Order: sequence, then C-alpha cells, then structure tokens
Amino acid sequence: MDHSTHQHAGRTGHDSHAGHGKVSWGMAIKATLHCLTGCAVGEILGMVIGTALGWANVPTMVLAISLAFLFGYSFTLFAVLRAGLDLKSAIKVALAADTVSIAVMEFVDNAIIALTPGAMDAHLGDALFWSALLGGFAVAFVITTPVNKWMIGRGKGHAVVHAYH
Repeated sequence: MDHSTHQHAGRTGHDSHAGHGKVSWGMAIKATLHCLTGCAVGEILGMVIGTALGWANVPTMVLAISLAFLFGYSFTLFAVLRAGLDLKSAIKVALAADTVSIAVMEFVDNAIIALTPGAMDAHLGDALFWSALLGGFAVAFVITTPVNKWMIGRGKGHAVVHAYH
C-alpha cells in the first residue's frame, strides 16, 4: 500500500496514521532513536564546547540544548527536503514532527545532568561527565518513547513525516 497517498475516511494528509489505532512500539522506538541521534549530536557538541572553553553551567546548557534542537530538526528537515518538499513546508514538518520529542528528551537529559552531583563541574576527561551525559540520554530515551508512541497514535509527532518516506 502506498502510504504517501493513503487516507482514512474523515482523515487526510499527514494525520492519516491516527486512524491506525494501535501504534507499534517499534515505530515509537524508531522515532525516538531518530530524535535521540540529533539530540545527542547537538547536546554532546554543546557540552564539549562549553566545557572545553570553561564556560559556566548555564551558558553551556543553553548552547547544548540549542544545538540539540538544531541537529534534531536538521535531520528531519534534510530528509523531507530530499523527498521533494519546499523549504517552508519542510520546516513546518520538522517543527511538527520533532518539537515535543526533542523538548521531552532535552528536559529529562538536562535535568539528570543538573541533578547529578558534580556532573556540571566535571571535565571532559572525567567519567562523571560522560556517565551523567550518556545516562541522561538513556533515561530520556525510556521516557520519550511512550510520548512518541502516544503522539504517533494521534497523527502527531513523527506521524507527520511518514507521508514523505
């Protein structure tokens, strides 16, 4: 079945997956892994840059979160541009597909880093720096996957990208 034109009665366009009822955990995991990849690239880059430059905690976290959103959106943006969308439409799809997922992931990940004693003051060579950062990603993945499953089941989040695959 061609999902790019697939529609359910009463539903059109990008929210057609909302009528599928039960969304698989595999689909939610795939969406969350996509989100995690962009978030991790941006977050790690931001934390490494801020830490290497000796920045204070708040500017380092702002940079890391900003880059996480930038890379997270960029992965979706480039994919839908390759599928033929114009830039304005591609930006709308990326924002709709990724905003909640990235926001949840970043909130959880950064809360864990901030609440781990000494993690924000650790240096790049410290195991605490990397274990808090990577542990935060693992917990964020576990929490964000059901959020993505719920959103996809309602035709939101990564469901809006499926029409362009």
